[in-house]
Amino acid sequence: MKIVFMGTPEFSVPSLKILLENNYDIAAVVTAPDKRKGRGRILSESDVKKFAVERGLKILQPEKLKDEQFVNEIRILDPDLIIVVAFRILPKEVFTIPKYGSFNLHASLLPKYRGAAPINHALISGETETGVTTFFLKEKVDTGNIILQKKIEILSEDDAGRLHDKLSTSGAEVVLETVRMIERGNIILKEQDESQASPAPKIFKEDCGIKWDQGSVKINNFIRGLSPRPTAFTFLNERSVKIYRTKLTDIPSGKSAGTLIINNKQLLVSTIDNELEILELQLEGKKRISAADFINGLDRIVELYFTGKK
Repeated sequence: MKIVFMGTPEFSVPSLKILLENNYDIAAVVTAPDKRKGRGRILSESDVKKFAVERGLKILQPEKLKDEQFVNEIRILDPDLIIVVAFRILPKEVFTIPKYGSFNLHASLLPKYRGAAPINHALISGETETGVTTFFLKEKVDTGNIILQKKIEILSEDDAGRLHDKLSTSGAEVVLETVRMIERGNIILKEQDESQASPAPKIFKEDCGIKWDQGSVKINNFIRGLSPRPTAFTFLNERSVKIYRTKLTDIPSGKSAGTLIINNKQLLVSTIDNELEILELQLEGKKRISAADFINGLDRIVELYFTGKK
């Protein structure tokens, strides 16, 4: 079976790798164009491109997916199947080319968490279970008929980074099994239940501010849902502070929301119900540190407050 694989970030790499390890013919890898990043504006390649270069695979990097030249390149390749893992929205002119169609791997149990940030939103919402889904592409994003799903438990210590890695590995296995099912012709498609659909839109920096006048469970879920990227933040003495890890406590809050408390070398912050323990944070212009290092760096014990703005 001849496959065109489309993907860009690190999440996609295990799926491409498992297909190669099982001797599938990867006719081409389609990924994002190189971008200039950082202060030095250094040209940066996607994780998928780096992997594809190592394996000597043909690489396509179209600026526009509806570009006639790109569409013709895919037609000339004449793939049996297109597999999409964390890529852009494919136009109909492209996803209808292959003999067996085109399928996508999505990091949620569709129809829940349709959109660009399913991992983040599942954690923010306090889910205890998520998974991956393969489905055939339709013009409307993330709505196609489901081929295969695999559930995984969300543990209390999982943040977006840990869950990303678990779903990337699990997803690769599901991609491989989906291809084998298509080859055998024994797939049983399942329509998505629109009544169960929920959105998972892209998260921007302005969405990441912590509101301390909420319950500790909700705040904890918000922080782990954004860690390590794009990262929840607050302000301390008008300086931005990123919060990476917190821990729930059963200590009732005795002060106004956002008040920092140092208690037996623990860094606690008041919410509207219980105090939340801060484990890892990063002051503006500084490195990520433990709460213990933050406490040790204080000249003296003073009453500090996290606020929602400068």
